[in-house]
Amino acid sequence: MTATDAGLAAGDSARHDLTVAKIAKLAGVSAPTVSRVINGQAGVALGTRQRVEAVLREHGYRRRDTSTSVAIVELVFHALESLWALEIIRGVEQAARERELAVVLTEMQGRLTPGKAWTEQVLARRPSGVITVFSELTVQQQSQLATRSIPLVVIDPTGEPLHQTPSVGATNWSGGMAATRHLLDLGHRRIGMLSGPTQWPCCRARLDGFRAAMDAAGVPVDPDLVRVSTLYVEGGLQDGAELLSLPDPPTAIFTANDLQAFGVYEAARRAGARIPDDLSVIGFDDLPFTQWAGPPLTTVRQPLVQMGATAARMIAALAAGERLEHHRVELATELIVRESTAPPARA
Repeated sequence: MTATDAGLAAGDSARHDLTVAKIAKLAGVSAPTVSRVINGQAGVALGTRQRVEAVLREHGYRRRDTSTSVAIVELVFHALESLWALEIIRGVEQAARERELAVVLTEMQGRLTPGKAWTEQVLARRPSGVITVFSELTVQQQSQLATRSIPLVVIDPTGEPLHQTPSVGATNWSGGMAATRHLLDLGHRRIGMLSGPTQWPCCRARLDGFRAAMDAAGVPVDPDLVRVSTLYVEGGLQDGAELLSLPDPPTAIFTANDLQAFGVYEAARRAGARIPDDLSVIGFDDLPFTQWAGPPLTTVRQPLVQMGATAARMIAALAAGERLEHHRVELATELIVRESTAPPARA
């Protein structure tokens, strides 16, 4: 067996005979074509590439020879439009530097799934691992990484990753519940909620935490006060303005992130509502600028730097052939009370 064939052998003894030649025979292609597909090289027709990938998946192929992997971590974001992303980058870079790994950053300009060109480039680079943040690799892309023994870790998955795909998140449900309980304890009963897209687990969990706290307190949720918004200032401004224009507006609004909360601040200013005298506001994330808002924002701290560092350490462990103690890690959130919340001015 050649050195190339040895590197292509499957992970268990029953698959040690799965050579390039046998993969090629099963897929009905030549051995050089199989090598190009496995190494992420161009020059293979889409249909041919898919046939080879199907054979690799069907036979549970895993590349065992990782000696040629490069000491880099691929970090993939759907967008880089706020300090939220910068905090995660800081965490990944700190942990990667400790292990002498470089970080390569990809921004997909708002798209959740990387394109074919990105996949081919990553397979050709053979990094130590890939971290995706609020991004969504297809089943085929996840399988392509797995067959090359390129570890994948997901931060804040937008859907359910493949079974046993390691992921890192925060206790979003508990954070949503803590924020809502704080408002209830202050005496608020007409509480608005600006959620993010509910198909994303982190946003759905925060909304569920809000509902759970209201239900536990025996306070019905007014459906007119719950809006699914975008996770940007513009979303908070638009939906916050709509809530404040209601005949019976909320006395408090809990938002799914700090950017939405800043949009609510502006909506309140335009409506002539004072924070916290007329309206209490709670955000989520505790981005660095929130303590300098006017007034400083009460928010739920999400440990973004720790989340990034945890993901990078998981990649380093997997690249070294170590087993992870936990495949799903959830780091604790914490309510940070500042000056944007107070008892309601009216009953």
